[in-house]
Amino acid sequence: MSRSQFSYTRDQLIALSQLVIGHATQLGATAADTEISEGVGQNVSVRQGEIETIEYNKDKGAGVTVHIGLHRGHASTSDLSEAALKSAVEKAMTIARYTAEDDCAGLPDADKVAQDIRDLDLYHPWSLTVEEAAERARACEAAALAIDKRLTNSEGAGVNCHTSHFIYANSLGFCNGYAGSRHGMSVAVIGEDRGAMQRDYWYTSARNANDLDAPEVVGRIAGTRTMRRLNGRKLDTRTCPVIFEAQIATGLIGNFVAAVSGGSLYRKSSFLLDSLGQQVFAPRVQIREQPFIPNGLGSAPFDSEGVACLERDIVKDGVLQGYFLSSYSARKLGMTTTGNAGGSHNLIVTPGEHDLDGLLKQMGSGLLVTELLGSGANMVTGDYSRGAAGFWVENGEIQYPVEEITIAGNLATMFKGIVDIGTDIERRSSKQVGSILIDRMTVAGN
Repeated sequence: MSRSQFSYTRDQLIALSQLVIGHATQLGATAADTEISEGVGQNVSVRQGEIETIEYNKDKGAGVTVHIGLHRGHASTSDLSEAALKSAVEKAMTIARYTAEDDCAGLPDADKVAQDIRDLDLYHPWSLTVEEAAERARACEAAALAIDKRLTNSEGAGVNCHTSHFIYANSLGFCNGYAGSRHGMSVAVIGEDRGAMQRDYWYTSARNANDLDAPEVVGRIAGTRTMRRLNGRKLDTRTCPVIFEAQIATGLIGNFVAAVSGGSLYRKSSFLLDSLGQQVFAPRVQIREQPFIPNGLGSAPFDSEGVACLERDIVKDGVLQGYFLSSYSARKLGMTTTGNAGGSHNLIVTPGEHDLDGLLKQMGSGLLVTELLGSGANMVTGDYSRGAAGFWVENGEIQYPVEEITIAGNLATMFKGIVDIGTDIERRSSKQVGSILIDRMTVAGN
């Protein structure tokens, strides 16, 4: 993968964006914006040492939003020809004429638009041939299966690389964008013992291929994780402390983000309504949004409206400091945009002093959850119920794997019941957090 595989240069995307804005203005739009993007990707997977799939993707598209006073219309196209872009503008104008007035719609306030567009080092194309990708995948799968002879099968290993670039422009005069990349490798293997089977996986992901874990490392972790799950048991129903392993603890942070994002708040569909300035987590919890981390998976100089991103405290000593708002949701709430149109950016949760082993010792007896199944979080009430698998822990030591259980609680109570956060930080996500120890949850089993 390389920059030369893009069909359009940055300057060409800029010219197309100006064509869109100019045509919308000419047709009578009082405001308009557009995002024009292109992406190129390759994925190679192997199974049992043989190439199973080779996939390429090459996508391009443009989205156009126009405003006629308080009326809004949107249209999109995957054809970037001049005629197709003009047609999309005209369709958006037609839609706008038939929509109801919305006094919260419109572009962001001019003083919120990003001025200083810093380079965050987000673009690292990976020149990888199909055979080179297949060799990495084979090495990853072989390392996993070599862990133990009871690893009898594989769901396959894959190596993927993806690059993209875009330009966002609006009638306020903003016109900017950047290129980005994301590459990864993963493997899943199956183990069998005494007639029972288990599977587990591992992966690595980064913007720069040099930051990926070695194929052998990914494979060894996947194989080890599968082996330790063999001969799982069920548990009797009980209430006990629970540790969410780091890679699934990111989901708890995701639940929090959803609850304090503008759409949920103005629709009154969140269990954290009117929580600004309130204690929503245990006092030891600190969460900071840091959108300007070089090479970060969630880094961005501006949001999807061109508003400058902000480095800020989200939670301090357990108290909520800020919501995640776009211009529209901010107006609905009578507030100001936080530069989060399109979502949150790098969320960094401050760890405590213990790694996962230290958390296990701190917990004493309880459940370590390593996998969650299904979708069981009610964002209106906060009620939380998920199928789970993991390990039973006694005296700070893992005793045996457990399966076919359900963990349940309420997110508001769970957040306030966080005892500690591990130093084993998950860095393959825009939500960086270690394993989370919660004081008590209901574990339903036999």
